[in-house]
Order: sequence, then structure tokens, then C-alpha cells
Amino acid sequence: MDQSYPILNRLFSLEGKTALVTGAAGGIGGVLAVSLAQAGATVAVHARSLAAAQQAADDVAAQVPDAQVVPVAGDLASVEECRRMVAETVAASGRLDILINNAATNRRGPIAEVSEDDFDAISAVNTKAVYFLSQSAYPHMKAQGGGKIIHIGSANAFFALDTVSVYGLTKGAVAQMTKAMAIEWAPDNIQVNCVSPGFMMTPLSKPIWEDENRAKWFRTRIPQRRPGLPEELVGAILLLACPASSYITGQTLIVDGGFEAGGSWLRDPAYA
Repeated sequence: MDQSYPILNRLFSLEGKTALVTGAAGGIGGVLAVSLAQAGATVAVHARSLAAAQQAADDVAAQVPDAQVVPVAGDLASVEECRRMVAETVAASGRLDILINNAATNRRGPIAEVSEDDFDAISAVNTKAVYFLSQSAYPHMKAQGGGKIIHIGSANAFFALDTVSVYGLTKGAVAQMTKAMAIEWAPDNIQVNCVSPGFMMTPLSKPIWEDENRAKWFRTRIPQRRPGLPEELVGAILLLACPASSYITGQTLIVDGGFEAGGSWLRDPAYA
């Protein structure tokens, strides 16, 4: 980091830190992995398969040539795999300072048609894995004298939409989990926070924004009148990952272009 601004180095540098990012093979996770590496962290990038994890690591290294990147593969639906991934990260770098619980999954369907398999599959990745990855990271962070855990939530935790009921309730659970972990682990100098994106432009959501009727529905309800970009989450993540946020814990930071704050009357011609 540029030494011209010592206060920035003291508050925002991640040099000497190690971060584990789940779901880092693309989209939001890929952007976050690159940003953490640019801030000086060693980054363990997770994907379901080793080939995908290695590709994610190569992508980070291509954008940050001097980065230290560790590929980590595993099935987040397995608690045993979650524990192994944390152990592999610590074995490779000697420590774990930052855990970014980014990976998530979804299956759409009306409540009357959601199967037990659908419910369990979504919950396993979106809630259970977040819980047990954090639990696995805790003893390492405690032994080091502190750490940062950041969950990626969703606007759907606070705003219900039809056909995504299970996804929304799992993200609501993550918001509550953030508070519970924060109060239990605060004495160990571990800060636990959540970043909840609004409606973002990602590879998974691209079809929504390419459908003019759907896109218009969202634009009329987002004060900034556009989807967010994964890059627009970087500032929030870096803040919560770095020393500058040492007294921030148990919080959900909403990054949604003003969506939850409210909106304008649809008679405004600018929203047409």
C-alpha cells in the first residue's frame, strides 16, 4: 500500500492477513477475492470443485500479480467439508483473519410447491454452512487475538418476494445469526457483521435485467434507478474486514441504492 497516507495504511491495509471467501468462482465472490488481494491479504478462494477453485485463484493472480492465493474446494452442504476448508486455509497460510461467507444458492417456486429437498438444499448452503464455517473459524481467530467474519445477506431478508420464500428466510436467519455471533464472540475481539446487497447485476440475475418488464419493475422501486454492481460492494466489505471497523459488530450494512429507504410515486415520469 502507498505509504504516502499513513492513516490509510493503519486503518485499511490487510497486509499480513488471510481471508477465506466462499463462492469465489465468479460474480460477487470473485470481485471480493480480487479486492481483498489488492488490499494486501492472502486469499483462499473457495469453489465447489478443485478445478473451479484453481481457476478462481488464477483469475485473482492474473489481476493482482503479487497476490498470495490458495484454492480451496468443498461442498458447503457438508459440515465436515466446511471444517476441512477452514483447516486447509490455516494449514496453507498459518492463520485465518477474515471469513467472507458469500456463497449462496436458490431454487424458485411458490410456497405450495416447495419440496423438502428444495428447502434443505437452500438452507444447507445459505444458513447451515454459514453457521458452521464461522464456528470452525472461531477458535483460530480467538487464538490469534481477533478476527473478522462477514456474512453476505440479501434485501430478501427484509423484503419478501414471491417464489423465493426459502431464500428470503435463510437470509433473514443470517441477519439474526450475525447478532448472535457478534455478542458471543465480542470478548475475543472478533467482529461479526453482515453486508446485505440489494438487487445486483450478476451473472445469475442478468436474465432479470434483460427482461424489460422485470427490469422496469425493479427500476421503479430503486431510488438510484439501476441495479447495483458487484464492485459497489467492495467498499463495505473492505471497511468491515479492516482495522477501521474494530468497534463495529453485530450490524447489517445494506447496500441497495436506497431500496429499503423508500421510493417515489410512480406518477414521476422519470420512472416510466
